[in-house]
Parts: sequence; C-alpha cells; structure tokens
Amino acid sequence: MRLLLLLLVAASAMVRSEASANLGGVPSKRLKMQYATGPLLKPSGCIHAGYRRVFEEYMRVISQRYPDIRIEGENYLPQPIYRHIASFLSVFKLVLIGLIIVGKDPFAFFGMQAPSIWQWGQENKVYACMMVFFLSNMIENQCMSTGAFEITLNDVPVWSKLESGHLPSMQQLVQILDNEMKLNVHMDSIPHHRS
Repeated sequence: MRLLLLLLVAASAMVRSEASANLGGVPSKRLKMQYATGPLLKPSGCIHAGYRRVFEEYMRVISQRYPDIRIEGENYLPQPIYRHIASFLSVFKLVLIGLIIVGKDPFAFFGMQAPSIWQWGQENKVYACMMVFFLSNMIENQCMSTGAFEITLNDVPVWSKLESGHLPSMQQLVQILDNEMKLNVHMDSIPHHRS
C-alpha cells in the first residue's frame, strides 16, 4: 500500500515537472487563465438541487447565444451560524445512530433515566436510525438552503433573487446580458486619456 502511494506521488510530481518544463516553467493554472479571456458569468446558489435544472437551461441558452462567455456556477453559502448548525447536526446524527446501533445508553453516563423515546429506539433500531437520519438531513438542508440565485458578470451583480424575490425569465436574463455586453463594448471603445 505504501509503495503504491509513493508511486502515485512520484508519478504526479513527474507529470507536474514535465508540464512546467513544456510550458517554460509557467504553472498550468496560470496558463489556463491566459486563454480564458471572455467575460465571466457567475450564477451563485445554482448548484443547489432546487435550481440545478434552471442553471443548466440558462447555461445551455447563454452558451449558444454568447459562445465567448465563461459560465461558472457555485453555491451561495448561508450565514456562518447556519453552516455550523448543519455541521454539528451532521456529526451528532452519526454519533446518535452509532449509539442506537451499539445499544449504549448515553443517559446513564449523565446519571439520568433514559426517556421513553430512547427505549422505543432500542426496541426499534432500524426505524429509529432511519428517523434520526431523515429528520437530521431535513434540518441540515433547511439550514444550508438560502433561496439565492445571484448572477454576476465580471464580478458585477446583474440579478439577485434575494432582492427581486424571483428568478429571472430567460428573456430578462438575455436582455440584461445584451445590455451589459453593449455597455462593455462601448466602454472599451472610449479612448482613455492620461493627464
């Protein structure tokens, strides 16, 4: 196992060094950024399962209409307190399921009598584990859901579902992008004078 790991590390180091040598010592990530010169459209909040289809449809239409635009979707992160609650629930869920399966009574550790729901869980381990799993996942998803679908073009906000309360229609999005692209072309054609 160690030999396999060492071989993988050595092979990846050789590939990296060959790639850098072939590119004149320029890291591949920097080279990738050089060729990606078109405008960057960045919808956030779209990777969430609820907006995935909308994002994919928008991406298909936009990439056909504007082939030079790069589209990078990402999640819109909730407030830190909700992320911490979701992380805690994720760990707590696994610990609780483990205690149910093993049959260890955590209440005895604190010198308390086990409540009747714990006794029911010990008698019905499969149902109890499923209930803990699904209820915890429901609460975690609620904590991580923001309802956001924010769209930026070159880091300039062009649409916010949080502000507007709804998703843009395809026509609205295309019209916004047309206006932004015309504005960018107009701004690029203005000569810049130095004083």
